[in-house]
Amino acid sequence: MPALIVSTLALLLVLWLLGQPYLTARKRDRLRKQPFPKAWRVILKRRVPLVRRLPVDLQLELKRQIQVFLAEKSFIGCDSLDINDEIRVTIAAQACLLILKRPRGYYPRLREILVYPGSFVVEREHTDRIGVAHHARQVLSGESWERGQVVLSWLDTLEGAAIPDDGQNVVIHEFAHQLDQETGAANGTPVLVRRAHYAQWSKVLAAEFRHLKGMIALQQVSLFSAYGASDPAEFFAVVSEVFFEQPQRMAEEHPELYEQLTLFYQLDPLSWQS
Repeated sequence: MPALIVSTLALLLVLWLLGQPYLTARKRDRLRKQPFPKAWRVILKRRVPLVRRLPVDLQLELKRQIQVFLAEKSFIGCDSLDINDEIRVTIAAQACLLILKRPRGYYPRLREILVYPGSFVVEREHTDRIGVAHHARQVLSGESWERGQVVLSWLDTLEGAAIPDDGQNVVIHEFAHQLDQETGAANGTPVLVRRAHYAQWSKVLAAEFRHLKGMIALQQVSLFSAYGASDPAEFFAVVSEVFFEQPQRMAEEHPELYEQLTLFYQLDPLSWQS
C-alpha cells in the first residue's frame, strides 16, 4: 500500500509539472488580453518618454508585457518608500523593453524588485592579492542579484527614464544583468537566441571591451561609460543602455557591436528614429 501511494503521488507530481507551463501560458494570455488601464497610459506618457519612439505595434506589445510582468513580480518599498502604480509601471515599462522580442519569458529567475527612495549604501568585502580582507561601503543606484532580486533607486530610475537619449538608464542596466544571470553569475555572455551566435558574440564583445579599456587607460572619451571597463558583465550592461538610448551613434561608431545586440534583443532601435 505505501508503494502504491508513493507511485500515485509521484504520478500526480509529474502531471502537475507537465501542466504548469500550459497553465502559466493560459494565465499570461488572459492578462495580455485585458485592457491596459488608462491611468497606466498616463504614467507611461509622463515618466517613460522612450516608449513614444516605438512603432505602434511594439507599443502595444510592450503594454501587454507590462501587464504580465506586474502580475508576476513583487515590488517592495525600502526605507519607508510606499510602492504605488507610478513606481511599478515606470520600472516595468523599462524592464519589459529588454524582453519585447526575447523568447525566454519574463525574467524567469526574478522574483522581487526592491525600491529605495534614492541611492542606497551596501557593505562590500573583498580580499586583496596578499590575502588581506577589506571592508568598504558603496553608494549605489542599482543592483541585480543572482538569487532573484533587482534593487533600484527610485530617484535614479526617474532620472534615467526622463532623458531617453543620454545612454544612461539604471533600469536597463540592472535588467540587462538579470538577463546575463539567467544561467548563474553574470559574465557578459547571456543566453543567446542561437548556439551558432556565441562565437561571433564572444569575438566582437571581447574586442570592444578591450578597446574601451584601452581608451580609458589613455583618458580618451568613449561613447560608453568608463564603468563598462570594469569587467565583461558591466560592459554588457553599459552597452545595453546605449543600444536602447543612443542607437544611431552606436550603429555608426560600433556597427559590429550594434549588430550583435540587435540579434540578441531581436530589436532594431535605430529603425524607431524614422
